[in-house]
Amino acid sequence: MRFVEDGEWFADCRVVLDFDGVQVEICHWKLDELSISRNSIDTTTAISDWEWFELTPAWVGADERLEPFVGQELREVALLEWRPSGHDLADGTIAVEFVFDAGRFHIANALDENSIELGDAHPEFVRHPLGCGMQPGSGAASG
Repeated sequence: MRFVEDGEWFADCRVVLDFDGVQVEICHWKLDELSISRNSIDTTTAISDWEWFELTPAWVGADERLEPFVGQELREVALLEWRPSGHDLADGTIAVEFVFDAGRFHIANALDENSIELGDAHPEFVRHPLGCGMQPGSGAASG
């Protein structure tokens, strides 16, 4: 989701990924909450009852950061658990990683908002592979 007026990505909103019509929605909130849902948001309708800002939110069909993954086969999904060697407020938070031939990205908790990180995860993440059930030709786009 971006704002119509300035095109800025709203990191507090769910990240919506489309895999050939199967939609995965990820949202981090508070310091340690994670929601993962499937096909629950209609991104073709306008966002209503918006009272946070004076800006107008709108779903977008793509995010330039994820363009390299569009049309690529999804190879694996993993949960990444943040386990730093020292004390850290984010200790134990979970990110969701998507792996493609073209590389990988993960959606992490940026302490009460979402962040999209490209490339290999920080080494202090513990990786928990989930496998993959997507068919060849699946791609990703963020809204």
